[in-house]
Amino acid sequence: MDNPTTFIFLQRSAEAQAKAAHSFARLLTLAETRDSGQVRTIAKFLAATYNGADFSFDLFGLRTLDVAISDDMLICLDALRWGKADLYQLVPDGDKRIQAVIELWGLQSDSV
Repeated sequence: MDNPTTFIFLQRSAEAQAKAAHSFARLLTLAETRDSGQVRTIAKFLAATYNGADFSFDLFGLRTLDVAISDDMLICLDALRWGKADLYQLVPDGDKRIQAVIELWGLQSDSV
């Protein structure tokens, strides 16, 4: 790894993923345990990060959320940009938990 630019990109990627693991876990816990309009938006966001081809997310929804929640979403988007791992893989039982959130909130695939 002689190229300093490569090192910087790898470092930024690792930092983004580490931050996203915590943010994604917080968002997932809210979607699993709370019930409000904001949480439905969180569930839609989580579904879109899980399978964006089937679940779209209107980014203007970020404007309707508390700052801490939208900050967590932006952190997750940064990690998606680096693309080292799917976000659901950063939390224990992420695949199963995301599928349960999709079912809990009655989210429908856009392709149906």
